[in-house]
Amino acid sequence: EPPLAMLGRPVPDQRRVRIDGQPVPEADGDQRPAAAPAPALAAMADRDWVQGGVQAVAHRAAQAATGGTGMAVIRALLARGCEVTAFARQPQALQGLPGKLSLIAGDALHQPDIDDAVRGHDAVVVTLGIRENALRVRLLGSAGTAMEVRSRGTQHVVAAMQRHGVRRLVVQSSYGVGSTRDRLPWLYRMVFALLLKPQIADTERQESIVRGSGLDWVLAQPVNLTDENTHEPAMASARGDFLSMKISRTQVADFLADAALSVQHSGHAVALSAPAARSAQRANPAAR
Repeated sequence: EPPLAMLGRPVPDQRRVRIDGQPVPEADGDQRPAAAPAPALAAMADRDWVQGGVQAVAHRAAQAATGGTGMAVIRALLARGCEVTAFARQPQALQGLPGKLSLIAGDALHQPDIDDAVRGHDAVVVTLGIRENALRVRLLGSAGTAMEVRSRGTQHVVAAMQRHGVRRLVVQSSYGVGSTRDRLPWLYRMVFALLLKPQIADTERQESIVRGSGLDWVLAQPVNLTDENTHEPAMASARGDFLSMKISRTQVADFLADAALSVQHSGHAVALSAPAARSAQRANPAAR
């Protein structure tokens, strides 16, 4: 998974960046699916108001992305009218996307590259990971990406953000890590232990770095990712509840983009899942 996306001043767009008039959920921290994708619900300190109560967020976003969730986040941020800087080893795949997009080629494990990319932005979205076959990685190790790419890359991002005064950090993690470790169904625990142990251990380290960063952070913990092209709003639960064990990358990208433009989930790990068939929901009473 490519690494970073960074946010810049968005173009005012009354169709995509708006307030829907609904109160921000309280108490349990859950956000249930609604009829339309949830926009950024909370204003940031540097937002400018424009006609009709529409908000233009004074944000510059940086995102590492050329495929998978990273690409989807870039598209989601651009669709919300943001200026975006995409950081990846081979960002050429992002050329031609509509919107205000800048491309930076670099290595997430090289601190000077990250430092140059983060400077001057208002938010950073991190989607680091290993895209190779999981069984091959378990048996032979990763051929093209360092096994500790999540923790080391995120540490470089945090250091650069602290150095340049960038506050908003949104990081894609995984359900079953950190605060949701004990909520993971037993079958998935087996997969984590037998097939994904090194990657999960590195994701645990990544979350620890984020939690101790002192930044305005959000950890997104999606369940199993699919490539379905759906923008139906995901369930976002700060308690670790889930509706099913599947969610599309586009749904995760929509949450990451909105989280970069909002203070709603600051300081929380948020479980992300998609609605399932009614029978499946009954199997998970916490999802009701």
